[in-house]
Amino acid sequence: MQLRIYAAGILFLGSYLPLSVILLVQNFRYDLWGSEICTEWRPFNCIIPLRQPIISLSFVAICLACFVFTLIVLNAIKVRQQAVVSEVKHIPTDLMNYVLPYVVSFMGIDYNDIGKFVGFIVFLAWIFIITYKSERAIMNPVLTVFGWKLFEIKHSSPGGQVVSTSMALSRINLNPGDTYKVNAVQEVLVVK
Repeated sequence: MQLRIYAAGILFLGSYLPLSVILLVQNFRYDLWGSEICTEWRPFNCIIPLRQPIISLSFVAICLACFVFTLIVLNAIKVRQQAVVSEVKHIPTDLMNYVLPYVVSFMGIDYNDIGKFVGFIVFLAWIFIITYKSERAIMNPVLTVFGWKLFEIKHSSPGGQVVSTSMALSRINLNPGDTYKVNAVQEVLVVK
């Protein structure tokens, strides 16, 4: 199944939830630490201790919503095909695609500096295009927190002679010789 570009975009944004939290913490006004946020019970007399609260909270909210959507979609995928696994190799999550944006976030990305922020958005868009075109949008390293693992497997259909090698996402440990139900999303098999 080929992902539509908007679905791939949602999966991609969900994978940057930790980055959005890092940028939120960097946007915090530590000079207001310990002071009262609201002096009265009127919303206009409250101080949100962020330099750019709308942008930073929106980025976290969008990434969180996209990540929750990713979890819902992965759990809803119907597995219809069967695959007999002949070899299994656990692969530590493909972190290199995600390391560079995290490093960039510590090099002075600031919501107040519009030029740097727009440049960062262009950079993320470029990473998304590369991820989408390489058909790896479903591979999200944040999923490891929720028990998903990435494998490289050699598999065939039951009774089939043709052996294929694929990347596979699974919440269960895969064993050679066992048969699993799978569904391909882009070039990655989702195993249940």
